[in-house]
Amino acid sequence: MGEISFKEAKPIDLDTSNLGRPDGLRFTILTSVLNEEYDRAIKFLKEFIESDSEYPNFKIKVERYALHAIDLIYAIRTKRNFPGLSALTRTKQQELKEKFKDHFKELRAIMKKIEGCLEELRLSDVKSTRIVVRSAWLALLTVFCATFIFEVCRGLGYSALIYFDDRIEVIFTWLFKFVS
Repeated sequence: MGEISFKEAKPIDLDTSNLGRPDGLRFTILTSVLNEEYDRAIKFLKEFIESDSEYPNFKIKVERYALHAIDLIYAIRTKRNFPGLSALTRTKQQELKEKFKDHFKELRAIMKKIEGCLEELRLSDVKSTRIVVRSAWLALLTVFCATFIFEVCRGLGYSALIYFDDRIEVIFTWLFKFVS
């Protein structure tokens, strides 16, 4: 992971909380760009796109953002390494710095969108897992209840009917003997 030099971070009003977690994608890309390690950032993004994911529609959701981020990194590199920068007028130099700031802010926003897509995919996966587990639980409960009702009606119910029929017959027999 790249280290931030605050001397470079100051001109673009960078808050370290905007970089994300130190082990995250956004942190790696943004610090690489700040430290002028553009090839490393581009390589990391390309590997990120090509990596296997546990989510089936990962590539569909994230690829366009990652490709746009790569384009922004190229634009930032061009603005920072502009040939003959010192020969330009101060206003042109300031204009290039403003473009760099705009591109960096847009890159930061794109990286947040990528992280948002990943979080959305993770939540969708959790929701679908919850639905599957709940469906399995309800199916198991239905089978258990049906088995219980079947047992009561066919097995235990029939035995109880025979028993109560015999008890009623004994009671009526006793009553008829008592009355007669």
